[in-house]
Amino acid sequence: MIKEFKHLTAPEIELLLKAPVLFSVLAVSGSNDISGAEKAEAVKLAHLKTYTADTLLLPYYAEVEKNFNKYFNEVAHTYAAFNPESRQALKQEINLIETVITKLDKPFAKSLLNSLAGYADHVEKADRGFFVNMILPFPIVGFD
Repeated sequence: MIKEFKHLTAPEIELLLKAPVLFSVLAVSGSNDISGAEKAEAVKLAHLKTYTADTLLLPYYAEVEKNFNKYFNEVAHTYAAFNPESRQALKQEINLIETVITKLDKPFAKSLLNSLAGYADHVEKADRGFFVNMILPFPIVGFD
């Protein structure tokens, strides 16, 4: 168990462990579908976070990685319509994360919020393609 989670309920812990998945699905569902590249990038990033995250978060991302694929498939299936209503329901579930994070100690909570924000941003950009991400890695008007 992650020591910062010791005073949380089981549903609160599960929500925090699903947080990267929820952010991933929301970030990549704008096109009403999730591409294989987007899912692969989300999985790869979850794995990399276990090695590159703030040291406070290493135990957290190690736990996230254990069930990432399972949670990703469940969440994607639950919100599969990816219409405005299902995206709103997903956002409501994500809003619950903030409530749970406020129960954590401040350094861990701040680090987790920053990490999840960066995670969601990275996954959202995953489907922009090789040309935009690798050849033109800096923002150019009309290519964002």
